[in-house]
Amino acid sequence: MYSFIISIIVLILGYVVYGKISERIFGIDSKRLTPAIANPDGVDYVPMSWWRAFLIQFLNIAGLGPIFGAIMGVMFGSASFLWIVLGTIFAGGVHDYFSGMMSIRSNGASLPELVGQELGVSIKQFMRFFSLVLMILVGAVFVSGPAGLLANLTPDFINVTWWIVIVFAYYILATLLPIDKIIGKIYPVFGFALLFMAVGIFMAIILNNAPIPEITDGLQNIHPKKLPIFPIMFVSIACGAISGFHATQSPLMARCIQNEKYGRRVFYGSMVAEGIVALIWAAAASSFFGSIEGLQQFVANLEPTVNKPAVVVDLISKTWLGTFGGILALLGVIAAPLTSGDTALRSARLITADFLHFDQKPMKNRLIVSVPIFILTFLVLQMNFDVLWRYFAWCNQTLAVFTLWTITVFLAKNNKFHWISLVPAMFMTAVTTSYIFIAPEGFHLPELISVLLGIGTSLGLFLLFYFKSKKFGKDQ
Repeated sequence: MYSFIISIIVLILGYVVYGKISERIFGIDSKRLTPAIANPDGVDYVPMSWWRAFLIQFLNIAGLGPIFGAIMGVMFGSASFLWIVLGTIFAGGVHDYFSGMMSIRSNGASLPELVGQELGVSIKQFMRFFSLVLMILVGAVFVSGPAGLLANLTPDFINVTWWIVIVFAYYILATLLPIDKIIGKIYPVFGFALLFMAVGIFMAIILNNAPIPEITDGLQNIHPKKLPIFPIMFVSIACGAISGFHATQSPLMARCIQNEKYGRRVFYGSMVAEGIVALIWAAAASSFFGSIEGLQQFVANLEPTVNKPAVVVDLISKTWLGTFGGILALLGVIAAPLTSGDTALRSARLITADFLHFDQKPMKNRLIVSVPIFILTFLVLQMNFDVLWRYFAWCNQTLAVFTLWTITVFLAKNNKFHWISLVPAMFMTAVTTSYIFIAPEGFHLPELISVLLGIGTSLGLFLLFYFKSKKFGKDQ
């Protein structure tokens, strides 16, 4: 319990201290016009108050990752708690803040455009394709997950298939309509549900004096399948510590923030809030069954085809909070992926429109761009959820690598302290490269070889950056 409380306090202090450091390194200009003020269009560029922008950003990024990912990640042991805290402060917060602020400075440019500005046209073209793939995967994951949870709350005749249709229909509307028509109005309701869920589970942990593992118990790997902590755990906890998906969402609010001074609250603050949600669910899952080993045993006894994290969430919510409280908590869990899925498809539309230079103000143009995206998302939905999640998680963290290197080059070009993003960029490069070599869905190589290849790739990119950065000052 002590480690859990201290971890939450450290996260809050991280926002106050390291968030402020990040803000100073970037160098905000409160007198500079933001895109929402300079060129509002009533569709995507819509001025919003900072608290509304924060709430939407938080709900955009807080999908299934900090809940399902935390439950799967905690099965590795107490090391998961440490990664959620340190990853959120030194990697995720930096990643989200700088990518959001860079978008503000570039008239709300989408992530591939930002990458192109710093890493070149060829990388930009690759990122356009890669980002679209991730957005479609996110849209599919966040249709399937909420539909499964909603089916548990309704009569048998309203099954998962019905809910998939309903959720998908909502996504289509949220993607096509102006941002303040659905997203700006319905998110406060979803926000209440998500807030109730987090506070309710947190209070249940305290009142039940739940036996949460302590970091002092040791950081040894206790995963039942003996999967290595490095790199598997760092990919499993998708979104709970760092997520490339966040950088695809930041331009949505970069087009709505009214002043640069609100960037830390909206971007860094949302990441810290998500880290707290991940901590709460990691603590709940590891204590509800008596121990992490108890969680592992429960999950092992479930049918292979079952969405295991969803079953865990359902059982914890209903047992600790009662029927009514459990339903509200589940709605909070459902709200998180719903509000990430709709904005993922919206981001896919904007990324495609930026690439095609296609004006998105007319509804006809939005339909032309969106219909192929909806069709592809529906086709991906036919995949098994576990397989879909693994591909999403790796793509997600790989996108974070590209974003961190983009931030690093941006800071170096502007003679700013680039080590703040360079260190997490190198670490996450080693993680994602090692993962694709070791994972069953990758090359399935031995652990030592995979890790060495990951570290070698990271060092190689560092050397490339080092020699390239020497020319930055001369080019200016």
